[in-house]
Amino acid sequence: MNLMGGFIANNLDRKKHYDLLDFGSFINKGQTLNHRQLLEEYDVTYTGVDIQAGRNVDIQMTQPYKIPVPSNSQDVVLSGQVFEHIPFPWASILEIARVLRTGGVFMMTVPSRGHHHSTYDCWRYYPDSMRALAAQADLTLVRVKTDWPPRQLESPQRHDFHQIDLADHYWGDTGAVFRKPRWRPSPRRAVNRYFTLQRANRIGDLSAHPRPKGTRLNAPKVAASE
Repeated sequence: MNLMGGFIANNLDRKKHYDLLDFGSFINKGQTLNHRQLLEEYDVTYTGVDIQAGRNVDIQMTQPYKIPVPSNSQDVVLSGQVFEHIPFPWASILEIARVLRTGGVFMMTVPSRGHHHSTYDCWRYYPDSMRALAAQADLTLVRVKTDWPPRQLESPQRHDFHQIDLADHYWGDTGAVFRKPRWRPSPRRAVNRYFTLQRANRIGDLSAHPRPKGTRLNAPKVAASE
């Protein structure tokens, strides 16, 4: 929330109106924090979309890789802690690019490290991950920030994983800001988008591809002395 709040403060003008889409806006029972709170001082028309109906969702997506809003209709798209759960993020980023207006911004946060959580937890993201998403969707990467683990004193280029459970180091995020440039007509872009979305929506989720038996999703418990 702090990372997204900083992005909003640096990229939105309180004197302007924005059509804003919150991609993956569903909040669980008991969850209190959401992006609407970060936008209280801004003039926005807020639309929350998610694949499941519920709290903070204005429009339910009937297909996992089809955002049900018109092309070039949004000034801003937000997505917080969502892209790690998406099996095919290169399809979702194409849809986000589609709905953005020229000059519009996409601001996202996503884990760079942390334990397995939720039904599908597919990815952890680094700065180069954001570059790859930008390249896939013909967006401009404006800013990226990653929380890294502590560094080794003797070898600063290496992480010190023995310190990973200290305060503020267990969980980490990557945040990025993208901007949609003016696009020239591109048959390549249209073909890429058509086939990528068609295949992603046909597969849908990972239910047809179960984990191998015995797959461990989290680290084993260890004794306190360890």
